[in-house]
Amino acid sequence: MNSRRSIGFFLLLLACLQVQASSLQVKGQLELRGTLSDTPEPWLYSGSGLHRYSDQHEGLSVGSSVLQAQYDFLSAWSLHGVAHINDDVDTKLGITEAYLKYKPLSANGYQWQVKTGGFYPALSLENPDIAWLSPYLYSNSAINSWVGEELRVFGGEVAFSRPGRRFHSPHSFTAVGAIFKANDPAGSLLAWRGFAMHDRQTVYNESIAFADNPAFDDPRLSRQANEVLPFSEVDGRFGYYIGGHWDYLKRSQLRVYYYDNNGDPRALNYKTGQYAWDTKFFSAAWLLKLSQRTRVIAQFMDGSTAMGPSLGVNNDYQASYVLLSHTLGKHRFSARYDRFEVQDKDHWSFDPNNSNGDSFAVAWRWNLSRHWQVGTEVMVTDSYVENRELWWEQANQQQTQWQLNARYRF
Repeated sequence: MNSRRSIGFFLLLLACLQVQASSLQVKGQLELRGTLSDTPEPWLYSGSGLHRYSDQHEGLSVGSSVLQAQYDFLSAWSLHGVAHINDDVDTKLGITEAYLKYKPLSANGYQWQVKTGGFYPALSLENPDIAWLSPYLYSNSAINSWVGEELRVFGGEVAFSRPGRRFHSPHSFTAVGAIFKANDPAGSLLAWRGFAMHDRQTVYNESIAFADNPAFDDPRLSRQANEVLPFSEVDGRFGYYIGGHWDYLKRSQLRVYYYDNNGDPRALNYKTGQYAWDTKFFSAAWLLKLSQRTRVIAQFMDGSTAMGPSLGVNNDYQASYVLLSHTLGKHRFSARYDRFEVQDKDHWSFDPNNSNGDSFAVAWRWNLSRHWQVGTEVMVTDSYVENRELWWEQANQQQTQWQLNARYRF
C-alpha cells in the first residue's frame, strides 16, 4: 500500500471539512490506520485471506475515512449521501449510499416515512454510527462485513412507526417493507470465498476480484467473470425485504428482517459475466443495555444462495456473533466472538464451496476530545475454506491482525 498516496487523500479530504448551511448537515471522519498482520494475501488482491490486510500490505492507510451529508428541504424532504475512501488495490473515493427521504409530521401519534435510492436495510445494531460505521470495534462482524460488501438495495422503502413516547408506553414498534432491483450477484463472495472479517464497504460501480479459482476453467462456469459486480441488475426482477423493530425504552432493541432478492439463477449478463443469484436470508439482531455503561449485542443470520442452470452452485449459510462493550470515562472496551459457515449443497465436485470458521476480536478506543480518538484492535480468525486446496493452499488457516487507529471526527 502506498503510504504517500494514502496521506495525500487524507489531506485532500481534510481540506473539505467545514461546510456550513442552515439546511445542510455534513459529518465525517478522517482516519489514519497502521496495521500488522500475518494474514495471507487477502481476497481484495485475489488471495484467500479473510482479513483486510496482509503482511504484504502492512503500513499506513486511510482506514475508514468517510463523508456524510444530509440536505433538508420543503420541511419533510431530505437528501442523503455517504462517501468512502477505499485505498485497497486502487484508491477510490466513491458513494456507498445516496437516497431521498420523505418523513412528514403526523398529528395522530403514528409516524411514517419513505426512502428511495440506494441504501442499507436497517437490519444491523452493530453499525449505528455515521456512514454505517461501528462505534465498538474497528472491524465488523462476519455478517455485517458481508452486508457492507454485497448488500445494497436500489429501490423504495416504506416504514410505519408507533413511537412509545407518543402513546405513554415504554414500547415502540416499526414495520418496514421495501422493493428493489439490482443486487442480483449478492452471494457470489459467500460461495467462492466464504465470510470475511473487515470494515470495508463496497462503493457503487466497484468490482471485487476473486482468487484465481481453477473451477472457473470448467465449461459450466467459464462464462463467470473472475470478479463480482454486487450492485448490478441481471434478470429484470424485483426483490423485496420486510422487517420489524421493537424498542423498550432504548434498553432493549430487537430487529428482525427477511430479505429475498428474487434472483433468477438461470439469468446471465454475457457482457459482464455476472449471474443472478437467488439469495435470501432471515436476520435477527438484539441489543440489551445491562447498565448505562455496558451493553450486549447479538445477531444471527440464516440463508441460502444459488446460481446457474439446475442450481449448479447451491449453498446454505449461517453466521452469528455476540458483542460485549463497556465504557469507562472516555474509554470504550469491546470484545466480539463470531461463528460462520457456508454449506455446499450442489453436486459440482470441481467447485467446492464448503467453509466455516470463528473469530475473536478485542478493541480499545479513547476519546481524547470531541474530535479526536485513538484506539487499537486485535483480531484472530480460524477458518476452513475447502477451495483453497484447488491452488495448493492449506484449507485450514489461522490469521491474526493488529490495528492502531487515529481518527478526527467533524
